[in-house]
Amino acid sequence: MCRIGKAWAAGEERWMAAFMVEGGYPLYGSQRVSGAKNAALPILAAALICPGQVRLYDCPRLRDVENMLAILRELGADYRWETDGTLWLDMAATSAYTMPQRISKEIRSSIFMLGPLLARFGRAVCTYPGGCEIGNRPIDLHLSGLNALGVSIREQGGLILCDGSHMQGAEIHLDYPSVGATENIMMAAVAAQGETYIRNAAREPETEDLQSFLNALGCDVTGAGTSNIRVRGGTTAKSTAEHTIMPDRIVAGTLLCGAAITGGEVELHNVRPQHMGSMLSKLRETGCKIDCREDAILLRGPERLQEIKLIETLPYPGFPTDMQAQFFALATVAQGACMIVENVFENRFKHGPELMRMGAVYTQKDRTAVIRGVEG
Repeated sequence: MCRIGKAWAAGEERWMAAFMVEGGYPLYGSQRVSGAKNAALPILAAALICPGQVRLYDCPRLRDVENMLAILRELGADYRWETDGTLWLDMAATSAYTMPQRISKEIRSSIFMLGPLLARFGRAVCTYPGGCEIGNRPIDLHLSGLNALGVSIREQGGLILCDGSHMQGAEIHLDYPSVGATENIMMAAVAAQGETYIRNAAREPETEDLQSFLNALGCDVTGAGTSNIRVRGGTTAKSTAEHTIMPDRIVAGTLLCGAAITGGEVELHNVRPQHMGSMLSKLRETGCKIDCREDAILLRGPERLQEIKLIETLPYPGFPTDMQAQFFALATVAQGACMIVENVFENRFKHGPELMRMGAVYTQKDRTAVIRGVEG
């Protein structure tokens, strides 16, 4: 049982919003999964490429999304949420290519604006992005990829000034399959003359969703979801487009973990099981019974979760780093010991000490944590 209320933050001498959770209740029921935040954010940025109107269905209404919309409005765009949850965007009046510094510093995904601004205006000015503190998340791959397209980049007064008035297609090999860099290069390359090939591209399903949206705009992008993406640049964007945001595999995985931990039973709708292979495999290791259909997943949790020996976070199709904390929590009440190796970010075990306050038992060295399950 969960309620939203207020709690006193003693160190800061103020009241703060808080979730108050009463344990001991298995999760049961049916839930439709929302659109994916990690797909929506780059697609909102890509809407800048459109000179007219865009309709997005199933766009999650979250703080990061609202911050991205605030940036778009500062750039001259207009938007409104319709009663059915559809997001309507009017990009016709967009004329600015300098992103607002205050909002941009609050959200990591503001960096996604670089590629679309270059595609539409040939110029972009931004600040270094903010976001959650889960380790070093440099934007070097974004900038080096854009530079390979012919974008001139310089720093002045804490701002990144980009001139892409003469972008040319190129063959770009990423040193690491960064999702953000892959998507930024895809969006900029639609305006580059000639063809661009992105090698060692990120394979996450969200890149496929971005490809679908770009193609709905009239762009020519193929290969997303593989390690090699081709963008044929120089196409003229359509004046209108619409797109349905893909389901959120991280939200789905989190709900499944909740049911597994509590020994419950949940049925999820609007999901794509084919995008969740690594998560479902680990849940089956714990003894969960899982039935997958085309767009639905039914999970029944066991009385006591069995041991998961090893979880290693990796780029897709490996185990997602965004599910590491949820499986860490699961391992605290499972049988045996579980080793979790965090290969993506170097500072992503901050939940460990908080779980220890609740009775969790674990040890950590660098990027590896070993969790020993206790009776729930």
